Amino acid sequence: MDFYGKELFLNGKCAQEIYGEISQLPIIDYHCHLDERMIARNAGFGDVGELWLAGDHYKWRAMRLCGVPEYYITGNADFEEKFYKYAEIMPMLAGNPLYYWTHMELSQIFGIGKPLCADTAKEIYREANRVLADTSVLSLLKKFRVEYVATTNDPMDDLKDHGKFGETLVAPTFRPDKLLSLDRKYLKQLEEKAGIPIRSAKDLLRAAESRLVYFMLHGCKIADHGFEKFPSVYAEEAEAEHIFAKEEKTPLEREALFGYLLVQFMKMYARHNILVQLHFAVTRNVNKKMYLSAGADSGFDVIGPAANTQDLIAFFSHLADEERPETVLYTLNDSNLPALCCVTGAFRKVRMGAAWWFNDTAEGIRRNLKTIAEYSALGNNFGMLTDSRSFASYVRFDFFRRILADYLGGLAEKGEYDLSAAKEIAKKISYYNIKEVLAL
Repeated sequence: MDFYGKELFLNGKCAQEIYGEISQLPIIDYHCHLDERMIARNAGFGDVGELWLAGDHYKWRAMRLCGVPEYYITGNADFEEKFYKYAEIMPMLAGNPLYYWTHMELSQIFGIGKPLCADTAKEIYREANRVLADTSVLSLLKKFRVEYVATTNDPMDDLKDHGKFGETLVAPTFRPDKLLSLDRKYLKQLEEKAGIPIRSAKDLLRAAESRLVYFMLHGCKIADHGFEKFPSVYAEEAEAEHIFAKEEKTPLEREALFGYLLVQFMKMYARHNILVQLHFAVTRNVNKKMYLSAGADSGFDVIGPAANTQDLIAFFSHLADEERPETVLYTLNDSNLPALCCVTGAFRKVRMGAAWWFNDTAEGIRRNLKTIAEYSALGNNFGMLTDSRSFASYVRFDFFRRILADYLGGLAEKGEYDLSAAKEIAKKISYYNIKEVLAL
């Protein structure tokens, strides 16, 4: 059985024709958590268990859901044992994106066309490791035609491992979440790194801009922020300085200062022509005991409350059109996605992003595409990104492109949309829109 063959998700001739136009386009991965050091040294992969399970919280979460002991997840079991435990749960994941991604990786990376389960685990483990013996990071990036990778970096990072490697340009993304937490120890480190004493909010902004310019000298074109919700209050400049100087701040004061700083950061990004990605509606590390044991990004983050659209409107209202950078919105809670899409039509340079994290399921992507199409403009969408820590995750672009082709093909099949137009916007969404905005 050739599992997950060429017609996966492609329901109809129109979908297959559209997919044919986009399947071989290069990949621009404009948001991920890959380790640039592994790219720079062209790391190899000794074990498929390590490739899949060393740091993938999607898989860890699924294993916990299916009752696998933590010893085989983040514990000290060897990677072969962990692989077998993952194989055992695979038949339980009907409709889960992991089921699709796992088998697409088996097919596209290892040439294995059979379902993974307890009975096939040993055979697949041996065959995958045989292929991995001749596989490296750069060979995977070449296989998937990855043209551009934007890693996620703290302002303090030295960025020495970014640059052109093989056929892939690896650039940093400016992610100042720790900076905006106003941790005193972190700000002291920032002082030393930027060479600017930080005694005021104005000094903080100067230091941040200094680091942004450093990032830009290393190819940075993107900034990224993650937070639970948009501010509901904003300090003016004098009030922000007063709050910043206080040793102890009330929750409302911290929110007002965060609002002020976030607006100033957006203006800074606009001055430097930086694309901004805003990730919100996430509640992190909800299982405190496991967080202390396994650490952050281990599968204990959940969907948070839906964004308050009035707060979103207030945020964008603080920025004139010329002060607003190109901005992409990602919500982990898509229950009010129509309302968020409507907001993108009220402010220039704002668009809705891909179905993020828990939403990048087959139905979540379809819902995201359909809602953007109906309430915003699908043709200016930036398409897929991996948001991943795994170099095997580039099958997610094929996953997305198939669903996109099927959505547009369905409209064309019913006579609701022109097929030639569908082919053109499919190419824009899959590759050319983000390439143009980043001036690659």
